[in-house]
Formats: sequence, structure tokens, C-alpha cells
Amino acid sequence: MQKRRLGKSKLEVSALGLGCMGMSQSYGLPPDKQAMISLIRTAVERGVTFFDTAEIYGPYTNEELVGEALAPVRRQVVIATKFGIKIENGQQVQDSRPERIKQSVEGSLKRLRTDVLDLYYQHRVDPTVPIEDVAGTVKELIAQGKVKHFGMSEAGVRTIRRAHAVQPLTAVQSEYSLWWRRPEEELLPTLEELGIGFVPFSPLGKGFLTGAIDEKTTFVKSDFRNIVPRFTPEARKANQTIVDVLRNIAEKKEATPAQIALAWLLARKPWIVPIPGTTKLARLEENIGAAAIRLAADDLRDIDSAASRITIQGARYPEHLEKRTGL
Repeated sequence: MQKRRLGKSKLEVSALGLGCMGMSQSYGLPPDKQAMISLIRTAVERGVTFFDTAEIYGPYTNEELVGEALAPVRRQVVIATKFGIKIENGQQVQDSRPERIKQSVEGSLKRLRTDVLDLYYQHRVDPTVPIEDVAGTVKELIAQGKVKHFGMSEAGVRTIRRAHAVQPLTAVQSEYSLWWRRPEEELLPTLEELGIGFVPFSPLGKGFLTGAIDEKTTFVKSDFRNIVPRFTPEARKANQTIVDVLRNIAEKKEATPAQIALAWLLARKPWIVPIPGTTKLARLEENIGAAAIRLAADDLRDIDSAASRITIQGARYPEHLEKRTGL
């Protein structure tokens, strides 16, 4: 698989990474741990070198899974994890105080079985802690050799600029796909200006852009998508039009809708590295195949033209979660 550099940094990763969250939470009953370890190791064999986890995933169990899976190949891969959310009275609470970050890094290092974190994201902006204090704390951790690169997730451009002035950011992670294009308005131009890489999560719209989900699909009770407005049966029915666009291009390219959705992201900028998540070997193979697909200028124009005529129905998050983004 081709490699990409995240922004102006020296951090080089595979053109597609692997989001590991779903191996421990959010999409129903977590799969067998040993099966997921095997899947991660297969991804490495297929050329994936970039793996995404977080302290809070599981909670705490996803880092252990990723750490165990990658321990035999640790020096060949890049591990990204996140701080800034903790569990308090059974609820997720934001906490990016410097003392909490210093606690978090020690826990992540231990669970991931490593002596250094390649990329350390603030998971969500904490409105109670000045971002300069957060960036300064990560700068200290970099000086101590515990962290190599600083990142932020779902941050707004003003906060990104303030953080970057204290400790240069290597990457920003946010949702981005053909059915969530808001990053194009302010975020992508800012990242290009500052030389920061972009890591889109949910690049397949939480599975919707694969074409495998329609209004009749049912999710198990513990699946996060049950509370997402964009996944009501009505919204899913209305939003099939974007999948039809992908399917039309896919047929011409002898590819799948998911592969076209990922190839579209890869074609946007050379410093964009999507991190599709999966728990299935067949999907992993399919996603990796997207890196070899070349979309011509005509293909990209056709996709953009068709997509511009479609209004995606439903919010991407329930209101209480949307409030935590873009500060």
C-alpha cells in the first residue's frame, strides 16, 4: 500500500488506516478478542501501518486489544490514541486538565505495551481548560519522549490555531465523507495553510455508504446508530440516493460503493488518511482495495455534481453529542 505523510510532519503512514473502536464498542456486542487480534495482524500483513484507538474506547479495553495485537510488530506501525474523556458515575465526562493528561498517558502506554505514543489526540476540546495548557502539556510529554506527535479530534479552526501556536499539530481527526462534508468549509483550508494532516473517521458514514444498509435494516439494541437521527428508517430511505451515486461509479470501475467512497476521500488531498473501521476480514480486504482505485477528474466531477443535488437527511449525532464538537 502507498504511504502518505500527515501534513508537513515526518509522520508517514499507510494511505488507509484502521479505526479500531468498533472492535470494543458502539456497534453491538463486541466480537471475540482473539478474532480482532488476528484481524489487526492481517491488516499489518496487507500493508496497513496506522491504527487508531482511544483511552475511553471499551472503556479502556480497546487500547489493551490494540497493544496486544501490535506488540510483535510495534516498530513497524504507528499507533494513535486519545485523551480527554473519562467515565464518571457511568457517564462520559470531558477532562483535559494537565494533571489528568499526565495520568492518561501513563495508562495508555501501559495498555498499549509501548514506551512511546506515536500520535496523541485530544479526543474532544474541553471548554473548561485553556487549549494552550493542553498543548503545553503535550509539548512536555514530547520533550520527555513519551509522545511523538500531537493531534486534535473534532476541534474548531480557532482552537486549532491556538493549539498549533504552542505545539505544532501533526494531525486533526474529524468525521468526513460524502455524507458529511462540513470540514470543506473551514477546516480543510486551515489545515492546508498550517501544514496539518487530516484523518477522517467514519469515512463510510458509519457503514451507510457501503450500500449494505437500507430502511429495513435493524440494529441490535446496543448499537449506537439506534440513537443517531441520520439512521432513522425515514432518513435511511431518503439518503439511499447518495449510495446510488457511488454504486453507479462503482459499476464502471468494477469496484464497490465503499471503495469509491474511500477513493473519493483519498483523491481530495494527498495529506488525507481515512481510518475506516471494521470487524470483518472481507470488509478489511475491500477497504484496502480502495487505495488502488484511481478516480479520474471526470469521475470526481460526476460524483460532486450528483452529490451537490442531494440533501442528506438527519443530524449526524444526537444533540448532546454534537455539542461536544467543533469548539
